Amino acid sequence: MFLHLTVDRRLQIVRTLMLAALFALPGVLCLHIVSAADSDFWWHLASGQWIVAHHAVPRTDPFSAYGAGKFWAAYSWLFEVVLFKLYQRWNLAGATVYTAGMMTFVTAALYRMIRRQLADFVLAVLLTLAAIDALLPFRTPRPWLITILVFILEIDILMHARRTGGRRGLFLLPPLFALWANTHIEFAAGLLVLGLAAIEPLAERWWPQKHTRLRSAVLWPVFAACVAATLANSYGWRIYQVAYQLVAMPGAANYVAEMNAIAFRSQSEFVLLFLAFFCVAAVSWTRRIAFFEVAVLALAIASAFHSARELWMLTVIAAAILASVLPANEPGLHKPSVLAIPSIALASCAILWLAAASMHVNNAQLRRDLAAQMPVDAVAAIKDGHYRGPLFNTFDWGGFLIWNLRMPVAIDGRASIYGDRRLARDSATWTAHADWNSDPYLAAAGIVIAPPDVPLVQVLRFDSRFQLVYEDKIATVFVRKTSQKLPDRPEQPPCAEALKASVGASSRK
Repeated sequence: MFLHLTVDRRLQIVRTLMLAALFALPGVLCLHIVSAADSDFWWHLASGQWIVAHHAVPRTDPFSAYGAGKFWAAYSWLFEVVLFKLYQRWNLAGATVYTAGMMTFVTAALYRMIRRQLADFVLAVLLTLAAIDALLPFRTPRPWLITILVFILEIDILMHARRTGGRRGLFLLPPLFALWANTHIEFAAGLLVLGLAAIEPLAERWWPQKHTRLRSAVLWPVFAACVAATLANSYGWRIYQVAYQLVAMPGAANYVAEMNAIAFRSQSEFVLLFLAFFCVAAVSWTRRIAFFEVAVLALAIASAFHSARELWMLTVIAAAILASVLPANEPGLHKPSVLAIPSIALASCAILWLAAASMHVNNAQLRRDLAAQMPVDAVAAIKDGHYRGPLFNTFDWGGFLIWNLRMPVAIDGRASIYGDRRLARDSATWTAHADWNSDPYLAAAGIVIAPPDVPLVQVLRFDSRFQLVYEDKIATVFVRKTSQKLPDRPEQPPCAEALKASVGASSRK
């Protein structure tokens, strides 16, 4: 039957199947990872549960000993509620559903953005594949997937409006920013990009080339409406205070791996490097030097090379600019048929379902995989032993312990609560620095839980105040001996420095 169809019809079917596979591929790649092994997933989950239970957002930190009574904004509250509902419905599989689903939406949005500017179908698919490869490090159940999706939609709207002069898409930006401001703090980056687009008509008076058909009289009211829309969140103007605090924490990069500069150790990072290189080369070769494109590309490069968690911005910008400088789109070429969109969606869902079934993705398997990466058994030992806190834990496990132990943690992935000073103090303690014994949270601890290869663990093995009650390949658990009284400032065991030298400094990144 297929052979009896016209050439155009056969080509359309082949392209539909190719797009279905393209959109489903990133979701399939999410199935073989344990999404719930991301510790931040768990504190987001706990926050969502708290919000649902109290029918309000928290104003002070309910999860840590350090943050108790201090202001904390759950700026991703809407994402957290959705995540908790997914967990209620599908348990651990809910994290996989969210991650795979969002990666599929991101891929579809990327392809649409690229295809609206790029005539060649094959080139559009290849460019989408390259961009998705660069985005694979973000396939975790976090709100940054929503940020990536909304940012792609924003860039798509702006690039199309600048090229055609059409204003209709611009009116979608305020509701997008209202959604964005209630799901992730990175909406500030989107506002900055929109501000550059608003400046472009003015800057082109002195710029050597003119590329936008939009005027300031249109863009500035849209920009003002988007700013106003971001204030429609549960914390009002204070959301900007939180955004500033996050930016004004330069020391956090020393302790949070994802905030470090690009290490160029993975394939995705090299793909991004090539995307950025070819983007700059293509703009230079075609001499299409547009103010907006140059400005946002410079912003994206500076952000990405400063912090790996901003790689998504450079990926999207580079893909959009590359699509715009390659051969111009032909009228109507990018428009799918009426049946193409539902056909692609159904085929993508079928591929994802078949992949999940063949890979045996279910809650039982996810729990086993999680136990191989996170201190699941150690938490069970603490519960079975009815050990009492306070709890002293590592940065990387804080979120997991918030949900699973239901007691205040010493520290967790919400770096903005703790600040540079507390992060530095915590790092010095876990690396058994000379003044490790001066940490007040360790001094007050009733339970200490950490990976067995951390230097402080080796010191505590010889500390008469603590008793090792559990150990496996993932975690060790110490509890305070109740027969001894805690001194105000315990003396450091004489073997601590020797142990630290033998173990070596290790990173919690």
